[in-house]
Amino acid sequence: MYKFSHVKLSVLFPSFISYLKVEKKYSHHTCISYENDISGFLNYCENDFEIFEVANIQSTHIRSWIVSLMTQGISNVSVNRKISALRSFYKWMLRKSFVSINPMLKILAPKKPKRLPVTVQDANIGRLLEPNLISDESDNPFVEIRDTFIITLLYSTGIRRGELVNLKVDDFNLFRKEMRVVGKGNKVRSIPLTEEMVKTYNTYLTGRTEAGFGSNSTLLLTAKGMPIYPRLVHQIVSRKLAPVTSLTKKSPHVLRHSFATHMLDRGADLNAIKEILGHANLAATQVYTHNSITKLKEAYRKAHPKSENKTH
Repeated sequence: MYKFSHVKLSVLFPSFISYLKVEKKYSHHTCISYENDISGFLNYCENDFEIFEVANIQSTHIRSWIVSLMTQGISNVSVNRKISALRSFYKWMLRKSFVSINPMLKILAPKKPKRLPVTVQDANIGRLLEPNLISDESDNPFVEIRDTFIITLLYSTGIRRGELVNLKVDDFNLFRKEMRVVGKGNKVRSIPLTEEMVKTYNTYLTGRTEAGFGSNSTLLLTAKGMPIYPRLVHQIVSRKLAPVTSLTKKSPHVLRHSFATHMLDRGADLNAIKEILGHANLAATQVYTHNSITKLKEAYRKAHPKSENKTH
């Protein structure tokens, strides 16, 4: 047993907080958060188990504390933050030889609940793809053509915002009706294009040329003919989504989620969706099955004659 193992927790704790402030240079807010989280654990040990020394704390006591937090209705996210603070405390005590064993190694953090992808309702997609004459730069007809093209492209292909921004004119093969996309890790994939997408693409190219930007190799441009940037894409999507959905989140990724979910709802193969989205593994794509299953259950609840929730 280490020679400092009988040091009282009330002595160690202030030293640890001082270490965070002075050596780690954590912000005042972060230090307060650590202080509150760890002091809560120490108070629990003292009040419930009458433990005042480091050597007497075991993993069972820590698990008991975690259970008590969760029975109080504290969210998994908050519990995980407290566990993280306690891990840091024990790592510090181990380095300082205040403990010889780290009981946190036996502690598993509670899983965070999976957030289902946010999507635009299928019924609202038609309204979303309609040209909107009201634009932030309404005096420039090129801008509205571009914005409609961006929305159509994001929803029709499911590409990421970063992939959209980096598209070149040469990435489109209209003969084969395919689009070349450079994704994460510079992995290249081909995405099929619908007839409607090809038509929208040609309309955009015509508008680009008429605006005097025909020679630029970058596909998407600002009103001044410069390469478009991620923030502007986000602003365009947010403005376009506002009239058709009450979703709090109005980002390009919502259209990617919508594309995948609606494809799956229409019977598309999960592996095909994985390839189109550029996911490295199927697990990332399977999250969209949860949305479809949820819709399936809702449809069953409303329509099945034996459903308990069906109104008569």
